[in-house]
Amino acid sequence: MLSNTRRRVKRTLAAIQWLHRDERGAEGLEKLLIIGAIVIPLLGLLIVFRDKITDWTQSFWSDVQDDSDSYDPNF
Repeated sequence: MLSNTRRRVKRTLAAIQWLHRDERGAEGLEKLLIIGAIVIPLLGLLIVFRDKITDWTQSFWSDVQDDSDSYDPNF
C-alpha cells in the first residue's frame, strides 16, 4: 500500500515537473493575460459608469437627430 502511494506521488511530481518545463503555449497564455489585464479594468469602468455613459451617448444622439431635423436641402 505504501509503495503504491509512493509511485503515485513520484508520477505526480514527474508530471508537474514536465508541465513546468514545457513551454508550449506560453506565448498564447501570455497574450491572454495581457488582454485580460486590459479588458477587465475597462469592463469594470464601463459597469461603474454605465449610467453616465448612457446619458452622454443619448445626449449626443439627440443632438445629431436635432441637427438632421433642421437640415433644409433647399438652403
